[in-house]
Amino acid sequence: MYNQIDSNKRRTVILIVIFIAVILALGWLFGNLYDYGYGGLFIAIIISTGMTLVGYYQGDKVALWTSGAKAVEKADNPYLYRIVENLCITTGIPTPRVYLINDPAINAFATGRDPEHSSIAVTVGAVEKLKNEELEGVVAHELSHVKNYDIRLMTIVIVLVGIVSLLSNFMFRANLFGGRRSSNDRSEGGAILMIVGLILMIFAPLVSSLIQLAISRRREYLADASGALLTRYPEGLASALERIKLENLPTRNANNATAHLYFANPFSGRKISTLFSTHPPIDERIAALRQMA
Repeated sequence: MYNQIDSNKRRTVILIVIFIAVILALGWLFGNLYDYGYGGLFIAIIISTGMTLVGYYQGDKVALWTSGAKAVEKADNPYLYRIVENLCITTGIPTPRVYLINDPAINAFATGRDPEHSSIAVTVGAVEKLKNEELEGVVAHELSHVKNYDIRLMTIVIVLVGIVSLLSNFMFRANLFGGRRSSNDRSEGGAILMIVGLILMIFAPLVSSLIQLAISRRREYLADASGALLTRYPEGLASALERIKLENLPTRNANNATAHLYFANPFSGRKISTLFSTHPPIDERIAALRQMA
């Protein structure tokens, strides 16, 4: 577990460096082809630095906002709040901010940059449909992501992938609607820029999925194992996964950028749900948990 925490911290730094390098390269290309010189590179530096800082410090708020999560206090939902609070005492981390998502599907996610600045969001469907030990298993799984620093890695990926997508769209539209291009490269350079922008626009969703997969499905198995260790009852988590499998409902406000945050694949029930899934097959997760019992 401690190795996983160190690994996630290193991966966060590596991902940030790679994304900033890509953005700076695109800025340099844009500046040269459009005769802005180092202006394009300077703009890219500002964008990459600013958005990375926003992602690090505010990415959790973006994820919560897009999911439609609403903050709850202990008085609003004492049942859910006490489950989170009790498990946090057991695992030795601060109690995160607790949110409810008005969605009948059974799901949950954790987000934030570290255990001291974390949040956990649970769907209404999970609270209403799961038995106490099942809901405890789901919450324990998400708190394991918090303790293992998975949340920092997952949150920063959302924003960094968004930067590349935004920049690729900008490059493509800049050429499509005209701009100040170099007199020497007006035709050839413009064509290159349009092709680069078009390729990035087409492959941005694919790259996003591959990066999310690169974060590794292993972290879901680790969080399952850590959550089962926390509750001392693997069957509770396995039973919750079985309910999700039988119900097969998609989570309404989930999207490709935030899918990897969720406890279970939020696209269940859709024809594309297994394509580039950020989660291991649910049957394999259930089998692994029942081997622990």
